Amino acid sequence: MSHDQYENPLISRYASAAMSQLWSPRRRIGVWRRLWIALAEAEQELGLSISDAQIAEMRAHVDDIDFQAAWEHERRLRHDVMAHVHAFGDVCPAARPIIHLGATSCFVTDNADLLLLREALEMVRSRLVDAILALADFARNQRDLACLGFTHMQPAQPTTIGKRACLWAYDLTMDLTALEQQLASLRARSIKGATGTQASFLQLLEGDHEKVRRLEQLVAQKIGFDDSYAVTGQTYSRKVDFSILSALSGIGQSAHKAATDIRIMASRKEMEEPFEADQIGSSAMPYKRNPMRTERICSLARFAMSLPANAADTVATQWMERTLDDSANRRLSLPQAFLAIDAVLILYRNVARGLVVYPRVIGNHLLEELPFMASESILMAGVAAGGDRQDLHEKIRGHSQAAAAVVKGEGGRNDLLQRLAADAAFSHVDLQATLDPAKHVGRAPQQVDEFLQTVIEPIRAKYGDAPLDNEQPKV
Repeated sequence: MSHDQYENPLISRYASAAMSQLWSPRRRIGVWRRLWIALAEAEQELGLSISDAQIAEMRAHVDDIDFQAAWEHERRLRHDVMAHVHAFGDVCPAARPIIHLGATSCFVTDNADLLLLREALEMVRSRLVDAILALADFARNQRDLACLGFTHMQPAQPTTIGKRACLWAYDLTMDLTALEQQLASLRARSIKGATGTQASFLQLLEGDHEKVRRLEQLVAQKIGFDDSYAVTGQTYSRKVDFSILSALSGIGQSAHKAATDIRIMASRKEMEEPFEADQIGSSAMPYKRNPMRTERICSLARFAMSLPANAADTVATQWMERTLDDSANRRLSLPQAFLAIDAVLILYRNVARGLVVYPRVIGNHLLEELPFMASESILMAGVAAGGDRQDLHEKIRGHSQAAAAVVKGEGGRNDLLQRLAADAAFSHVDLQATLDPAKHVGRAPQQVDEFLQTVIEPIRAKYGDAPLDNEQPKV
């Protein structure tokens, strides 16, 4: 690594080697060359004068990429695709006349992008499944652990830690559906020509429209697509990019929400992300255990979440059949969106598999608020013992206000139960029985079971239990 120039931290610090390699120049140009071979093969099959020897020569040198030679060509030609046409021709002199025959630059750039996008989506899908299954295991283990629920960031009816984890996992399953939709809708650009009219190929094939249609099908199939986009300009619609970045943004949104919840619980000492033996939480405060993994999830997710707006601008400014002001922008936004979400999901799985829960702290926090939470149960028990519902409601309201004033104004403990016990109106109510946390979580444990059975198990059956790899956060 050079320390004298900027290095992209998504590559050096965060994303996996596999995702970085997917978007590398070597991989991209290798795809370009395979596209040129597919085009030559299809043109030969439809009768153009292309020899087996020319195609064999291209295949023999497909990975023989001289990037320095290509760079020298580009400095002279000011055109990256033509620079690589010349570099490929330098090592394939017999095939030089037919490399890129009839094609425009977007034949290789757009088709290559679509192939890379498809593979990157498949990689993200695998990481997403890993994170979903890790959360599902955590939810199963924490199915019954009652905790305070929160609405408006204020204590509310109790839930369980397992049910809360199901909320996180369910968001990711919706993201998985969105990814699957993107993968299912991808098509090849194939051979659309300079403005999408296929004029050059119609000329090459001597005006035979059926052969042009067949050429388009052949090329799409040779590069691994069942179909191609019905119409394009010079490029496939950049709405495809927007939709993909929106799906990645959705993963970022889900991860950010869950990571924020974990950070809040960490601040309450109820739960912690993994913390290693030699890990330093703060350079100034030795006791601290800062949630650096979940903070990083939020940081990277926020970056990925910002990118669909950029893609929307690109869609809106593709004048007529296309403008080139999308090119430099997409070189940044497409790879970096995937690199960021790749890193987010590596972190997410790591956190989900290593979450540490502190039941006693969670229980103490719940008991501090439970008398308030139990007030409805106390009211119903009082009515069942023969009390007047409206009178009892007013008494509980008054005692609750007084107990809250002690907690907030004096820093004291919640003494609502003691106040009610001293009130004759509740003398026939078993107040302690109303404080069983299990009586206040509703169907949360059963909802965990049902969610795991109806939502998670089909995902597990479809994709299996095996993780994509054992990738760990780099730092």
